Amino acid sequence: MSVRRRSSATVVITGAAGFLGSHLCECFLKRDWRVLGLDNLLTGTAQNLAHLAGDARFRFMRQDVTTPFFVDVPVDLVLHFACPASPRDYLRHPIHTLKVDSVGTLHTLGLAKAHRARYLLASTSEVYGDPHVHPQPESYWGHVNPIGPRSAYDEAKRFAEALTMAYHRAHRLDARIVRIFNTYGPRMRAGDGRVIPQFITHALSGIPLPVHGDGRQTRSFCFVDDLVEGIYRLATYEGLAGEVFNLGNPEEVTLLELAEIVTSLVGTPPDVVHLALPQDDPTRRQPDIRKAQAGLGWTPTVPLREGLRRTIEWFASVTPAQSSQVSA
Repeated sequence: MSVRRRSSATVVITGAAGFLGSHLCECFLKRDWRVLGLDNLLTGTAQNLAHLAGDARFRFMRQDVTTPFFVDVPVDLVLHFACPASPRDYLRHPIHTLKVDSVGTLHTLGLAKAHRARYLLASTSEVYGDPHVHPQPESYWGHVNPIGPRSAYDEAKRFAEALTMAYHRAHRLDARIVRIFNTYGPRMRAGDGRVIPQFITHALSGIPLPVHGDGRQTRSFCFVDDLVEGIYRLATYEGLAGEVFNLGNPEEVTLLELAEIVTSLVGTPPDVVHLALPQDDPTRRQPDIRKAQAGLGWTPTVPLREGLRRTIEWFASVTPAQSSQVSA
């Protein structure tokens, strides 16, 4: 599978100051791309990009993509990754979440169309809702509550996918979609509400880990380095226009099993406290990645325990004030 590349190619990455966006900026810079990072810093933080400030190939622009904007350099690739990603954030900002995946998607698609650039939309496993098919293949249409509290994120991403495919069909835009399953790693914000940073920070502080429901619901967690490699391949490989790919680690664990692994790595007792289950919380979540394995030659390589060890080391190395500010 060939890789699209030209001298001094430029990628625009929205959501660049977020957890995943900042890792993507690093990935493209390491491969000698010029990177223009956009972020309104609603849930992202400039601290995530501070180490890139001295790189002449990187430029940051504070920009809310729900308002019109102009890019003054030629663009080869657009990655639309701007959106509150944790339940705590999108429940706190439901209207902005809907806007960034509708109006923001429209504006970034327009940017790609104007520059005749390739486009990659960051979607999510949440488009599958509380799935009736397991594991979830790209062909599954999902089981989503369109008016529940999670719909601000779930339905926003489903609309963004529809709009992206409309541009692909109507304007022959080379657009691709990645459905991202639970991802974790350094630079997650301690207080963003997602389970891994919650478990790690509680374990490091000697506080019982909060488990919603009975803890038997499952998730599949992918280390950020693995995910970023898959995204880079999807963004740069030729012949994938109009395609949708799941990216995630199919290693499925219950939340109780996850709690046991985290506490064993931290060296604290496996103490948990059970909380009420949020509305529309999925009971099982596991990606079918056969399409990514065949089409991208991609399979996650970092085992859960190893990825958690690296993530725990990162959380332990930053001060509580720093980790509370690190973006989702």
